[in-house]
Amino acid sequence: MSEALQTAIARQRMLLHARLSDALSRLETACREAWGDRSALEQWLTSAMESLPYCKYLYLLDHEARQITANISRDGLLPEHFGRDRAARPYMADAIAGTPFTLSSAYLSRNNRRPSLTAVQRLTREDGTLLGYLGADFDLRDLPLTRELCRQSDQWLQLKGDPAIRGALFYQQRVDSLMDGRIDEILDLIAELIRSHGVFHGKLHFSSSRATLWLLDDPYHFRVLDYEDLSDPAICLAYPQRAYPVEAAIPADRVKAVFNQFRELRYMDENIYLRSGSLNIMNGLVALNFSCDGSHYMRWDEFLDKRMDFWLGSAAPPCSESEKPKPAD
Repeated sequence: MSEALQTAIARQRMLLHARLSDALSRLETACREAWGDRSALEQWLTSAMESLPYCKYLYLLDHEARQITANISRDGLLPEHFGRDRAARPYMADAIAGTPFTLSSAYLSRNNRRPSLTAVQRLTREDGTLLGYLGADFDLRDLPLTRELCRQSDQWLQLKGDPAIRGALFYQQRVDSLMDGRIDEILDLIAELIRSHGVFHGKLHFSSSRATLWLLDDPYHFRVLDYEDLSDPAICLAYPQRAYPVEAAIPADRVKAVFNQFRELRYMDENIYLRSGSLNIMNGLVALNFSCDGSHYMRWDEFLDKRMDFWLGSAAPPCSESEKPKPAD
């Protein structure tokens, strides 16, 4: 998981921990006073749901983590959960070990297969001995999160692909596709669609001679252009003229340079070559997929700074060192 995602998740958990810990601790005294009376406990938990508008289930467990109430839901009691042994559930481990309040890692719920969390409050007598546990289950979509959008890191990312493809890499060679036969014209056309016709994300599939495009005017639907589409400059008439977006992360006069570099990578070697490449002008990221099924993601300026010896050399090849052919004895 990327550092940005880890940071976003950690921040949400910190906020939830503080809010849920405070909410459950306020229920502790009432639970202690009614302990041993199932009906009274279930009545109290039902009323307590009003103070937890985002809670899915509330329930109580004894000191051995066996359920002593029904599950309390907004639709009423679920008595089939009475007597359930939760001691082995992962979210109980820290509470059983003595942590006063615990918030579980996210997991998929057993019944609905929804991303969920469970909070557990230890309940103790006045002398400090363990009485039991108050449990609360939450559906992630209902929790009061800040819902801030996590931004994708623009740091260079390299990913390995299918081991079967990598293992057979040096038993195959590049075969010219239809797109390869008119590659300069097609690259010019895609660059023009990006600079003047509202395309903000363009991906070229060199081996299968097609392209996929995303437009500013209709970002939720992508377009697929085949070789016949890409070899006809009149395709520009199908897309309205649009000014190059001022918020784009790459200058308009550098778009063509990125596609020219795609051409170089396509022909750089008979075994290791570019299968597909894309540019998103709004985040400025270039994505590459090579014949070894290795993938790279990097900023456009970092991409343009790389020379061919970078891709073919040992510094950071499309495939790992272990995938290169070994020298003959």
